[in-house]
Amino acid sequence: MIIMDSNKEVLKYCPNYYNIVNFDFEDGDMISIKLVNIYKSYIFSININNSEEVERAEEIDRVLANYIHDYLFRSTLQKEIVTVKVKRDNNIIKSIVDVIIKIFMSYEEYTTRKIYISKWI
Repeated sequence: MIIMDSNKEVLKYCPNYYNIVNFDFEDGDMISIKLVNIYKSYIFSININNSEEVERAEEIDRVLANYIHDYLFRSTLQKEIVTVKVKRDNNIIKSIVDVIIKIFMSYEEYTTRKIYISKWI
């Protein structure tokens, strides 16, 4: 029962979980399926008493929610994730999650440029 309770506790921090795992991706979209599997493996392996891990779980939940709703981000992530190299010495799933979040931050920064309104004299 402890595992079941901790899974319920994790889902409190991941409000998009069911939207992500139940999303219908295109046939043959193996990258999306792998990303969802990585997401599930990661969030259910965190220590909910570690605030850093909980924060990262919340972040990957938000990122994959954007992944399923934003076609441009989906195509960007799919192009960039296949070029990622991860050292085998590290926790591979955690490293991939960190890379996914980093790609999203870069994407978000690129797509939400500040717009300055000039004042005409």
